[in-house]
Amino acid sequence: MNIINLENVDTIYEGADLPTIRNINLDIERGEFVCVMGPNGAGKTTLLETINGLLEHTQGRVSVFGKTIKQDGTEARKRIGYLLQNFSFDPGEPFLVKDVVMMGRVGRIGLLNTPDEKDWEIVRKALDSVGVREFENRPIGKLSGGEQQKVLLARVLAQEPDILLLDEPLTNLDLKAKEELQELIEKIYEEKHLTVVMVTHDVSSIPKVSSRLVLMNGGEIVLDGKPKQVIESGVWRSSYGLSLEG
Repeated sequence: MNIINLENVDTIYEGADLPTIRNINLDIERGEFVCVMGPNGAGKTTLLETINGLLEHTQGRVSVFGKTIKQDGTEARKRIGYLLQNFSFDPGEPFLVKDVVMMGRVGRIGLLNTPDEKDWEIVRKALDSVGVREFENRPIGKLSGGEQQKVLLARVLAQEPDILLLDEPLTNLDLKAKEELQELIEKIYEEKHLTVVMVTHDVSSIPKVSSRLVLMNGGEIVLDGKPKQVIESGVWRSSYGLSLEG
C-alpha cells in the first residue's frame, strides 16, 4: 500500500521563475526505506518539504496516508518526523536535552497543553533508543555535533511518527559519529517498522536496509531503482558530470 504518492508535481519557491522540482511522480510503499541522491541543487530538500507540506506544490497532487497534503497537512504532519539538514545549537543554548526532545510531543499534545507523565515516559524512551539518556539534564549546546544529532533524532521519535524524512542526517559528522548514527537509523527503521525517506550525498552513507535509490538532477527524478543498479548506471555518472568512459 502506498503511504506517499506524488503525481505530476511541481513546486516553485515564492519569487522564483521556474519550479525547483517538476513533473515528479513517486510512489512509496508503507515500510520502504528510500534514499534520495543527486548533485547540489537537484531538488532533494524541496522534495522532502513538498511531501510534508512545508512547501506548497503548484501543480499536481501530493497524498500522504491516503489524503491530500493540501487538505490534511496539519494532521498528516503529526505523523511525519522531519530531521532538518545542518541544524545545530549554539554552545550557549540553555535548553536541556530532555526539553528539546519534548518539543517533538507538541504536535501530539498541543502547544498550550502541559506534558503529563506519559509524555515524559515517551521522551525517556526516545532518549534511550538513541543512546543519550545520560545527557537528559545537560544543556543541548554543550553536546558534540554527533550527540546533538542523536538528540534531534530522539525529538523526531518522540513524535511517534509513521514516516521519517531525513535530510542529510550524517553531514558534518566525524567518521565515528557518522557510523554510529547510520547504524542507529537502520536499527530504528527495523525495530519500529517505519517508512523512511533519506536524502544523502554520499554513496557510503546509503544504509544496508535501503532497497531503493531515487536519483534527482535538475529538479527531476531521472532514475529510480535498486541502489546498486542506479549507482552503476550511465545516468548516475552523467548526473554527476563523470565521464562515461572513466
